[in-house]
Amino acid sequence: MKIERTKKKSKWNYIKKNKSLYILLIPGLVLTLVFKYFPMYGTLLAFKDYNPMKGIMGSAWVGMRHFESFIHSPNFSILLWNTVKLSAYGLILGFLPPIILALALNQLMNKKMKKRIQLILYAPNFISGVVIVGMIFIFLSASGPINQIIGSLTGKNFMFMSNPDYFRSIYILSGIWQGMGWSSILYTATLANVSPDLIDAATIDGANIFQKIKNIDLPALKPVMVITFILAAGNIMNVGYEKAFLMQTSMNLPASEIISTYVYKVGLQSGDYAYSTAVGLFNSVINIILLFAVNNIVKHINDGKGL
Repeated sequence: MKIERTKKKSKWNYIKKNKSLYILLIPGLVLTLVFKYFPMYGTLLAFKDYNPMKGIMGSAWVGMRHFESFIHSPNFSILLWNTVKLSAYGLILGFLPPIILALALNQLMNKKMKKRIQLILYAPNFISGVVIVGMIFIFLSASGPINQIIGSLTGKNFMFMSNPDYFRSIYILSGIWQGMGWSSILYTATLANVSPDLIDAATIDGANIFQKIKNIDLPALKPVMVITFILAAGNIMNVGYEKAFLMQTSMNLPASEIISTYVYKVGLQSGDYAYSTAVGLFNSVINIILLFAVNNIVKHINDGKGL
């Protein structure tokens, strides 16, 4: 009993000693509860025949009916593969550019030039998605500058935004351009903490730039790269609907219709809240399964080190 009381007193004394830090935690905890945990109550809609007049608790239970309807619907395979392809290609093609950019910036000795380049590369991240899509439509329209250049060389125009074959490439490449600079911050910060003694020793031993990157920079980046890859792979099904929805046209729907845009249309535009909640929950469950699966795979490859 005395030992337990002593432990409780020590914990209470520790909290009192660091009360200012705990006070700083309160806003973050409140926001997390309000916007992350309280909305989980709404997932009950996925298992109910929702009637707005009766409310969530008053509506009748239907079990897994909405999930079965989605899985057996003709749109299921199209939506699933469009989502997986868009996110998987984005992960594969977009994972290395921020790392390469961070390694390149780390080689710049002129600090002023380095800061200016970083500022230019970070800027696209702060441009609204609506503006980005507007720029894409302007540049890739039939009379846009890209088609004017292609037309002057080949005499042909390409309907980039109407052809489903171009949608994924445009979506992914524009995403890489927009987020590459901002995503490189984590890697740049990691490289900044590399001991200068290692670099000096490698220089004395006659190592060139590529040997320094291979033997010093990449080993330092490896833990961050592993964590980033696991989190990105676990989020593979969670493609934001805003950009995909804004880039959609009636002609490119076979490639641009994904689960998140489908949930938006069914839930908010058609008012079928229960069915759309079931589809969204299905998407989240797949994300969780992928996160654990990728984490276990990386553990086997990376000497038992994962998240």
